[in-house]
Amino acid sequence: MPGAQSLWSRINVSWAATSDARETIERLIEVAKRGLRQMRIDDGFAQTLRGVQSGSGLMLQLEGRNLRYAAIVALGASYLDIPQQRDILGGETAAEFIQSAIGWAETSSDTGALALVAWAAAEIAQQNAEDIFGRLQSLLGQGAPVSTVECAWALSAAVAAHRLRDTQELCAIAAGRLRSAQRQSGLFPHMLPSSAGGRFRGHVGSFADQVYPIQALSRLAALVDDKSALMAAEACAAKICHHQGPFGQWWWHYDIRTGDIVERYPVYSVHQHAMGPMVLFELLEAGGTDYRSHIVRGLKWFTERPEINVDLISEEHGVIWRKVGRKEPTKAVRSISAVTTALKPGAHMPGLDRIFPPQEVDYECRPYELGWILYAWLSGGVIKELMSSHPA
Repeated sequence: MPGAQSLWSRINVSWAATSDARETIERLIEVAKRGLRQMRIDDGFAQTLRGVQSGSGLMLQLEGRNLRYAAIVALGASYLDIPQQRDILGGETAAEFIQSAIGWAETSSDTGALALVAWAAAEIAQQNAEDIFGRLQSLLGQGAPVSTVECAWALSAAVAAHRLRDTQELCAIAAGRLRSAQRQSGLFPHMLPSSAGGRFRGHVGSFADQVYPIQALSRLAALVDDKSALMAAEACAAKICHHQGPFGQWWWHYDIRTGDIVERYPVYSVHQHAMGPMVLFELLEAGGTDYRSHIVRGLKWFTERPEINVDLISEEHGVIWRKVGRKEPTKAVRSISAVTTALKPGAHMPGLDRIFPPQEVDYECRPYELGWILYAWLSGGVIKELMSSHPA
């Protein structure tokens, strides 16, 4: 397995020495490589691979096309050897693939897609996507509402491109917007500014709204030796790790005012196997706290989850099923919890776990989830490499 030696040294904690840990990580990586091959569509990647029940069993169905996901796949695949890159990316290397994606991005109005393509182009291909970076700086600099995730991706892109262009202003703008929105709890809102989230949603930040700022600020801290950026990433990481569930669950929604949990479910597989590990590894590499025991706990959920008796890692289908959620009308508990906590911090309607038990598997898988698996587990020392160049 490429990068296996550095992989095991990265997660040097007691449970990782067991065969269960190695088996889980190896299963994740192998399923990611297989799954991505079947998610390729046209010159990019699908939005979703959905499992649909039919008379002959579960059938897999591709839906849509997504530029964001294509960029994330390229980032992950870049850490595989060249034959495996070509196998996943339709005969192209990751550098060749992302070069094609730049043209696609130049016609896109999706800020997140622009940021991810610029990030991947700089990190993988040492390519200065000049037009895209100019647009990102203009979009963020205008002060218009932007999602926290998109702003964090733009900061990561700026850090990745620092050897190719002057990214100081973009770094300052993106980091400034993140830092100004971070609350005393250490947490980030869903939108920048948080008021853009509305009366009943502005106080809520998702797990994704926390992890991507941790990653981006850790990278910035390493690039310019910014202790305050590292402290900001540390404060957020400390809070999500404090709230990690008893079986390693990374919970979904947080109250940024108090740091409490708004709603626990769904538990997303990608949070457990990729996004949590990826950003906590990078925080450690940047000189931050060692949260590898929490990474291990998050992985352990795949073998000891209490909610369901279904293996979410499916070698048979080449997927990792997307999430375990409640049996509920669409996002009903999230809406109820957002309103009750908006009106009274810490308030929760009793009986929701009994009425809407978390026992529903979402038989869906998205390419970015598998791309982040490869990136999280094979990009050991990525921050150090970014300060010099991407490995050949």
